[in-house]
Amino acid sequence: MAKTLILIFMFLFALQACSANVQYRKSRKDTSVSNRTPNSRKYYVGQVLTGMSSYYGKKFHGRKTSNGDMFDMYKLTAAHRFLPFNTIVEVTNLANGRSVRVRVNDRGPFVGNRILDLSYAAARKIGLTGAGVGKVQIRIIRLGEK
Repeated sequence: MAKTLILIFMFLFALQACSANVQYRKSRKDTSVSNRTPNSRKYYVGQVLTGMSSYYGKKFHGRKTSNGDMFDMYKLTAAHRFLPFNTIVEVTNLANGRSVRVRVNDRGPFVGNRILDLSYAAARKIGLTGAGVGKVQIRIIRLGEK
């Protein structure tokens, strides 16, 4: 019996010694959503950002936004990855010069190189609903709470 236990122990020890020694390191670049907070960037009133924008509507109408509001596609709101909630921005469609002021109440967009998701109403006011995506300029009017 003792010999059997010793053989089993030696077999398990040998088996463990043959296993690969894998070490896991934490990635240097943390891309988790929890890392995408308003405090991760510095913004100021009057700052101008330029990039692509899209809009969202029916699919999300009535659902909760990231700040707890119910999304209403007929209100002038927007989603931005980092701007503090309740920040007011003026969005200008660079293709036609039309502008609208919106309140940031959601996080996003998380698609491609877009910097802003507008509500259907806001996109309609600046003529973005036809193409669905367009180049915009964002000017920060008032920063929300952090």
